[in-house]
Amino acid sequence: MKHPLITKLAALGAVFVLLLIGLAQIEDVVRDRQRYRTLTAQSVADSLAGPQTLMGPMIHSACVESWDAETGKGEERRTTEQRREFLLTAMPEQLQVRSSVGMEERARGLHKVNTFNLKTHLTAQWAGLASLQAHSTVKGSRLQCGAPIVMVAVGDARGIRTAQVSLGEQALALKPGTFHPTYSRGLHAVLPEGVRGQAEPLTLALDLELVGTERLSIVPLGGNTDVKMTGSWPHPSFNGRFLPSERTWGPEGFTAQWRLSSLATTAQQDVQAGRRICAGSYDDAPNEYAPTGTTPRDCADSFGVAFVDPVNPYTLADRATKYGLLFIALTFVAVGLFELMGNGPHAPPLRGSLPPEGAAFSSWGGPATKRLRVHPVQYLLVGAALCSFFLLLVSLSEHLPFGWSYLAAATACVLLLGYYASHMLGGLARGLPLGLGIALLYGLLYVLLQLEQTALAVGSVALFLVLTAVMVLTRKVNWYGLTPAQRSTPPAMPAAAPKDAP
Repeated sequence: MKHPLITKLAALGAVFVLLLIGLAQIEDVVRDRQRYRTLTAQSVADSLAGPQTLMGPMIHSACVESWDAETGKGEERRTTEQRREFLLTAMPEQLQVRSSVGMEERARGLHKVNTFNLKTHLTAQWAGLASLQAHSTVKGSRLQCGAPIVMVAVGDARGIRTAQVSLGEQALALKPGTFHPTYSRGLHAVLPEGVRGQAEPLTLALDLELVGTERLSIVPLGGNTDVKMTGSWPHPSFNGRFLPSERTWGPEGFTAQWRLSSLATTAQQDVQAGRRICAGSYDDAPNEYAPTGTTPRDCADSFGVAFVDPVNPYTLADRATKYGLLFIALTFVAVGLFELMGNGPHAPPLRGSLPPEGAAFSSWGGPATKRLRVHPVQYLLVGAALCSFFLLLVSLSEHLPFGWSYLAAATACVLLLGYYASHMLGGLARGLPLGLGIALLYGLLYVLLQLEQTALAVGSVALFLVLTAVMVLTRKVNWYGLTPAQRSTPPAMPAAAPKDAP
């Protein structure tokens, strides 16, 4: 073979491409399992209730203005009735929400979904209901308004368990629906007609029990909104347009409080404009509720909390597979270094071999022992073992905690690669360091997966240290000596002088 080095590099390139295809297939498996988990959550939401958004209470009254209009001239002159339908709304001046959230896990197959049970008490105060007084826009028109209705909208009405509303000391009868053209899911109660247009303050109290899946949001409709929420979930993820002003969390649960003024939020204007409440991706009512991914411009202002698992095995496995290419490259570099140093002047002899007399000069500039050669097929098997780690990690994490799954998969791969490397590299003296190096790589990867903000910095420093080690170890290598045309040959030994005959 004229150019063995070039041939081997080409073969290793082909091996690398095959392993990249394998990694891509494993990434597809991870995404498929993650999609299956999402479908499981959607299945639970379809059977129970989806993510919930709580909006209200607010008071509205549907009105119709009608008038007679004349059209045409002369004998064709006719009188027709024109009408205009509109909705009068009254937002509370003060809104106080006190909520307690309990958690329950629902399982479908291998997957668990977090569901919540919200028990909340809302107190809403109006300075007056003058905004419910209708005014004519056409002279001589006739105005007719329905009874004022207090309503509360939710993301998924199937989650309503119990509800009670009272006006002062008077309990009101609750009925399903809201009679609102945009926010139809929820409940309502008809107020006494005498409250329309009154100047005295009005106070409403509502007790509501609501269940849902994974996410809870609240729309701050009050002129001043004060929300305090406690829950048993130790890993809350606060989201939405506003973060809580006060928050604590720990193993026993969390406490969060939001205090908002209507000067800081456009929630009231959003509701007046008919913008949707973003109830989450499990909601299938496109005309009323927008998916989570909708931009804030299309949704009413809201804030809330997500009850998600802090360790998502599929997210971590997906992040881990993105390091697969680097894993394979570093391992191949390590095997190549062992192959290179195994042919150096101070390399230990291969198991079962003795250095021949008059050995050729190696690329290190000294006499070499029997050459250590690693076949591309052996590189392929090593890479396949590295790829199998990620598949093991995904499959085990569906049954075990992620930490134990990672430990089991990494231990299995390190033992396999250490055993194989001992035979491939000619002895335990070479196989053991390679196995330890791979174990360090797995340890570093686990640290990177646990880090979020500093993962890039730690990974960059570690990669720089690896590059430094490679450069130090190969600083004396005669790279030209790796090709047959440039390889040095030992100097000729002088012929021994013949002995004189006795």
